[in-house]
Amino acid sequence: MTTSTRGAAKVPAVLVLEDGRIFRGRAYGAVGETFGEAVFSTGMTGYQETLTDPSYHRQVVVMTAPHVGNTGVNDEDAESRRIWVSGYVVRDPARVPSSWRSRRTLDEELAAQGVVGISGVDTRALTRHLRERGAMRVGIFSGNALPDEGTMLAEVRQAPEMKGADLSAEVATKEAYVVPAQGEKKFTVAAVDLGIKGMTPYRMAERGIEVHVLPATATVDDVYAVDPDGVFFSNGPGDPATADHAVSVMRGVLERGTPLFGICFGNQILGRALGFGTYKLKYGHRGINQPVQERTTGKVEVTAHNHGFAVDAPLDKVSDTPFGRAEVSHVCLNDNVVEGLQLLDKPAFSVQYHPEAAAGPHDAAYLFDRFVSLMEGQRA
Repeated sequence: MTTSTRGAAKVPAVLVLEDGRIFRGRAYGAVGETFGEAVFSTGMTGYQETLTDPSYHRQVVVMTAPHVGNTGVNDEDAESRRIWVSGYVVRDPARVPSSWRSRRTLDEELAAQGVVGISGVDTRALTRHLRERGAMRVGIFSGNALPDEGTMLAEVRQAPEMKGADLSAEVATKEAYVVPAQGEKKFTVAAVDLGIKGMTPYRMAERGIEVHVLPATATVDDVYAVDPDGVFFSNGPGDPATADHAVSVMRGVLERGTPLFGICFGNQILGRALGFGTYKLKYGHRGINQPVQERTTGKVEVTAHNHGFAVDAPLDKVSDTPFGRAEVSHVCLNDNVVEGLQLLDKPAFSVQYHPEAAAGPHDAAYLFDRFVSLMEGQRA
């Protein structure tokens, strides 16, 4: 299914959306066919972090930045063990990487990992289409013997939808592992891996935290077997409405009153644990330039996002939950989507965005310090 960089650039490719819209271009990365949910990312940098973020499992990512691949691919910036996107769509791929850290081209890396992509596409028109119609199923087909348009469309419409998808166990670690604290160890944290990015335990390790990363299937007993000072629930792919096991584990943590921090999927899990619903956004938030306001201070942060679902919680009042009072702590200034929750009677909070973002921005890094403060307060 893979091909060389030179060969792929000359191979025709077609992108077919489930509503029948078709875009034509050239193969980029592996040659073949792939299916997923079409989404767009507004980040102008950090494409290697995007590609290796497990939250993008079963998604075909459209890059809104027109020029992609100019820094190549290195061996240091991957957020997980592999590329997770189902497909990749770019307008103008770089012909030659220009970074001293580059080890190979992006095209070569996509091909080596079997990721089917397409280049030469009008990504501006495609992004506007997705903004108007919403995220939808898509297929990318490449090769010299392409199926007819009707056949391609039928295959796209047979692909599974993201709504109702239970994907965390597919991307999470199968075995627990430990990320040691840097310098003096101050705390132990049990991190439930729902699709964790490598930078997340690193940010905690920087603060003297020994992080025990546990599989998505971990039980409450598994969490407390590491004698944690705090518990963390990570980002991850799929529909939070399917994550009944993670919700049950989180409720067990809340019952014990252990300091708790959740990111992205972890925010949605906290919402469900508190009794709120979740819903699918029209086209989601993805990229590294999303404005979020912390409601207690009024401060606006520029943040990194990757989510297609959100928590349905009231913005205008404090809510009573089985674990005490809760409120929305952060909100997206673009569309008023809930971007954070906090309990007022227990040491627990979460955000919908990615404060660990390796590619930046780093406005929200203080949230890891807030987690440390909760554990310090509990210990005192």
